[in-house]
Amino acid sequence: MQYQVQQSDRHSKGRVGLLTTGHAEVETPAFMPVGSLGPVKGLEPEDLQSLGFRLILNNAYHLYLRPGHKIVADMGGLHAFTGWPGAILTDSGGFQIFSLAKLCEITDEGVTFQSHIDGSTHFLTPEKAIEIEEALGADIIMALDQCVALVGEGKPDMYAMLDVTVPELPESKPRYLMGVGHPEDLLEGVARGIDLFDCVVPSRHGRTGSLFTRTGRVVIKQARYAEDERPIDPDCTCPVCRRYSRAYLHHLFIVKEMLGARLNTIHNLWYFSELMRQIREALREGTFPEFRDAFYRNHPRQAVMAGLAECEEPC
Repeated sequence: MQYQVQQSDRHSKGRVGLLTTGHAEVETPAFMPVGSLGPVKGLEPEDLQSLGFRLILNNAYHLYLRPGHKIVADMGGLHAFTGWPGAILTDSGGFQIFSLAKLCEITDEGVTFQSHIDGSTHFLTPEKAIEIEEALGADIIMALDQCVALVGEGKPDMYAMLDVTVPELPESKPRYLMGVGHPEDLLEGVARGIDLFDCVVPSRHGRTGSLFTRTGRVVIKQARYAEDERPIDPDCTCPVCRRYSRAYLHHLFIVKEMLGARLNTIHNLWYFSELMRQIREALREGTFPEFRDAFYRNHPRQAVMAGLAECEEPC
């Protein structure tokens, strides 16, 4: 893996870079869709490529439990197993052990945990975590991390910690904020020097009917969309907005048609891909502060969530 900072923003700590692996070149700042078990739920590799993604995240914890890292290795590694031609990052599974396992006992040697699937007991050391990830064959792998008691802190606290920690990181290496985030988190993370993000937000929100637009979210299950002929976002050029109405997507959600979850996920991932493209463009052109201000004018609720404004109607 190689990383090169191509341009630094004079107004913030944001920067544009190029991350190169054996499978892809990735422009940063970049967002990684999450395929915990291999695929991003409901999507094929071609879908992700057409949406502009070249790097995705797979989860070592889930793949270790099912189908097993040795099976994936025997099948030629994750790229051959899943058909994804781009780059893959695997996390170590530390967060999943902390959040999903039925039992979690940490010692200096490693962590003993019970599978959330069948209750079987496993012992994972830092060395074993690397062995698993190497067997999976990812381009970028994470060391085994230990989650501390504070998980899910408020956004202002998270941003404050970025202000403290990012300056301690080497400038020549990519900076990765794991498990984040919402659109406002991407903006605030970039402003503080973060290069890589991953999160289930666009895909999970899509499956639950919460759709991102340039002026806020559309909760498609709401009855007011039952006869709405407009696309999700009239300004969006994604394949879903070019073809389908809110009324149709509302219908698909209400009848629990699997196509609805797929189309919603495609739209949300397009939104995230386009947001990151616009952020990179603003950094290159020196207009990131203006882009950031415009985003919050269009998303007053997100400004409140980010701790940048007080709640006033409508938010």
